[in-house]
Amino acid sequence: MSLQSIRSGRLRVGVIAGSVAALLTTWMTVAVDAQAAAGCRVAYAVSAQWPGGFTANVGVTNLGDPINGWNLAWTLPAGQQVTQSWNATVTTSGSRTTAANVSYNAAIATNATVSFGFNGTATGGNTAPTSFTLNGVPCTGTVGGNPSPTAGVSPTASPSAPATPPPAGNPMAAVAAMQPGWNLGNTLDAIPDETAWGNPLTTQAMLRHVRSQGYHSIRLPITWSNHHGAAPTYTIDHAWLNRVRQIVDWSLAEGLYVMINLHHDSWQWINTYPTDQADVMDRYRALWTQITAAFRNHPPKLVFESINEPQFAGTAGDDQNYQVLRELNAEFVRIVRASGGNNTTRLLVLPTLHTNADQDRLDALAAELDQLHDPNLAATVHFYGFWPFSVNIAGFTRYNAEVEQDLVDTFDRVHHTFVARGVPVIIGEWALLNWDHNRPGVIERGEFLKFLEAVGHHARIRRLTTMVWDAGQFLDRDELRWRDQGVYDMFRTSWTTRSGTASSDQVYVPRTGPITSTSLTLNLNGASFRGLWQGGTNLVDGADYTVSGNILTLTATALTRLVGNRAHGVNSTIEARFSQGVPWQIHIITYDPPTQAAATGTTGSFAIPTQFRGDQLATMEARYADGTPAGPAGWTPFKEFWQHFQPDYNANTVILKPEFFAEVNDGTVTLIFHFWSGTQITYRITRSGSTVTGAA
Repeated sequence: MSLQSIRSGRLRVGVIAGSVAALLTTWMTVAVDAQAAAGCRVAYAVSAQWPGGFTANVGVTNLGDPINGWNLAWTLPAGQQVTQSWNATVTTSGSRTTAANVSYNAAIATNATVSFGFNGTATGGNTAPTSFTLNGVPCTGTVGGNPSPTAGVSPTASPSAPATPPPAGNPMAAVAAMQPGWNLGNTLDAIPDETAWGNPLTTQAMLRHVRSQGYHSIRLPITWSNHHGAAPTYTIDHAWLNRVRQIVDWSLAEGLYVMINLHHDSWQWINTYPTDQADVMDRYRALWTQITAAFRNHPPKLVFESINEPQFAGTAGDDQNYQVLRELNAEFVRIVRASGGNNTTRLLVLPTLHTNADQDRLDALAAELDQLHDPNLAATVHFYGFWPFSVNIAGFTRYNAEVEQDLVDTFDRVHHTFVARGVPVIIGEWALLNWDHNRPGVIERGEFLKFLEAVGHHARIRRLTTMVWDAGQFLDRDELRWRDQGVYDMFRTSWTTRSGTASSDQVYVPRTGPITSTSLTLNLNGASFRGLWQGGTNLVDGADYTVSGNILTLTATALTRLVGNRAHGVNSTIEARFSQGVPWQIHIITYDPPTQAAATGTTGSFAIPTQFRGDQLATMEARYADGTPAGPAGWTPFKEFWQHFQPDYNANTVILKPEFFAEVNDGTVTLIFHFWSGTQITYRITRSGSTVTGAA
C-alpha cells in the first residue's frame, strides 16, 4: 500500500482444528490392450478442514506400464464440490469428478507417483471417496491380481500439516497453493521501524494464529531505505536483515508461503529513477543482491516481489513509465537468477505500473513477461474497489450494480490478460480504503460484507489468489482475535462458496406511531433461503415473515415484538439463513428523526449539535446557493465521509473538517445530511473569513 493510502490504517480462513485426514488405498488391474497391463494405487488425504470447506491432496501411483496422459475419476459421496486445484485440471459433471494431467506431469513411469491437490466445499459432511479409476481402469493396487487387503479408508496424521508445495517450475500451482493470503501491513514497511505505525512487534505466535485461521500465505511488505548504509555499498543493517530473516523463517515454519519486497522504497527513492538512473539502479542492485544472497538457500515457498506500487516522477507519460519499470523488473530478475541456489527457479512476482489493473498497464506487463522468457514469474495488481465506494464519496454509500461491475470488469481484465494465457496472478493487496476500526461508519457494515462476499467469489472463479491488506483493521494483533468476527466469517466462507445477502442489514422502525411491515430484497447468490432465526428461535413463516420470489417481508406483528420497548438504537438482531454460506444478520432499530441546532465556530473547529436518536449518518451534500457543489471534490455535491465531515455519536455532533472549509467560499452553503433511516436534514452554514455560523 502506498503512503497516500496508509491513512486507512486472505484466503482461506478455515478453522483447521479437528480436520480429518483420510488415506484411501485401492487396487486393480486391467489390460488396456493386448500388450499393456495397467494398475494403480491412490492415496487421498484431507490435509485441512474448516466449516464449509477442505483441502485434499491426491497421490496416484502407476503400477502398470508407463503412461503418457492421464485422467483420474472418482465420486465425492457427500456432495462435495471442487473449487480450486493445482497440478491437475479438475472438472465435475454431475456427481463425477475428473482430474486430468497438466503439461508437465502427463507421463507416469512404472511405480512412479504423480500428486495434485484441490480446495473444495463440504456442506453435508466430508466423506472420502471409496474408489478411483485411472484412464477408465479401476484402481485395485496390483497388476493382474486381487485387491490388496489394505484397501479402504484409514485416518492419517496432523490436520495442521501443510500440503507438499508444488515443484519448482510450476508457478500456476504455486500461486494457487498460496490462496488465501494475508498482509502483515504497517509493520516491516513502517517508517522508521516495525512498531512506528502502531502495531506490536511480530511474534511467532501471531504468525501461527494467522496460519490457524486458514491463511496459506503471508506478504511481508518491507521498507529498506531506513535500514542500510551509504553509497556505494548500501550495506543493509545486520540487525534489520536478521529481523526480516527471523520473521520469514517463523512464517515458513508455520507452513506459510512468504512474499517479500521493496515496499515504500518505491516512492521514497525508486520513483526518481527516470532522472537519476545511475544512482537509483546502483542502490536497487545493491539491495536485491544482498537480499538474494541472504535467502539463496531458503525453500521455494519464499517468493520475491520486485517493487510495491511502482511510480515515477519526471517522465513524459506512461510510455516512459512502462519503459523504466521494464528496466527495473528485468534487472531484478537477472540479479535473482544469477545469485544461484534456490533462486534460480524461485517464483518472482512483477507488478504493473502502480499495481493498477487498467488494460494498458496490464498489456505493458504482459509484453514485459513475454520478453523475459522466464517460466517462474507471476503478475500482481492491487484492488481496493470502486474508489467512490471505497472512501464513501459522491453518494456511493451502497454496494450497488456500478460498484459490482467495476469489480467484475477489473478481475475479468486480469484473468484474460494473464491467467487465461498461463500466467498466475496475485492480488497482492485488497480491501476497501476507508474500512477502519478507528473510523467507524465510513463504510456501512452490511455493504462491506457484500463487497467481501463478491471479491471472494469473483476471484475464486477466475483463479486469482488474493492477499488481504491488514494494517491492524481486521486482526487485533495484541489479543489475537478478529475485531469483527462476522467480517472474518465472510472472508473465510468466500474462499470456498457463496453466501446469501440482502438489500440491507438494517430495518429502521419509528419510535412512535403504528408499526407496519417492511420488505428486503434477498440476494441469493446461488443459495436457497432456509428461514429466519432470532438466536435459537426459528421465526414462523407466514406469521413473522413471508417470502415471495426474492422479497422477504417482516410482518408488523414480528416487528412489534422485535422492537420491544422501542428504545433508540438496535433492539434485536435476527438472521436469514441460507442453504450455503454464512447467515445474514438483520438489525431491528428504533429511531426518531435526528435533530440539529445552531452553531458558531471557525473554519478550524466547527461542530453541529446533533441528536442522532437511534439513527446513523450515511453521507452529506454541500451546495452553494446556485446549486453547484461546494467544498472539495467539486465534481460532486456529496463530500468524502471522515475526510470532510465526521459524526461523533458520543459527543452528539457532526464535525465539519478544516479540509472541507479549505475549499469553501465565503457566503452561504446548504448542507443536506442523509441518514440510514432515510431521514434527510437540511442545514445552512455561512462563512465569513475564518468565522462560521450555522442553523437548521
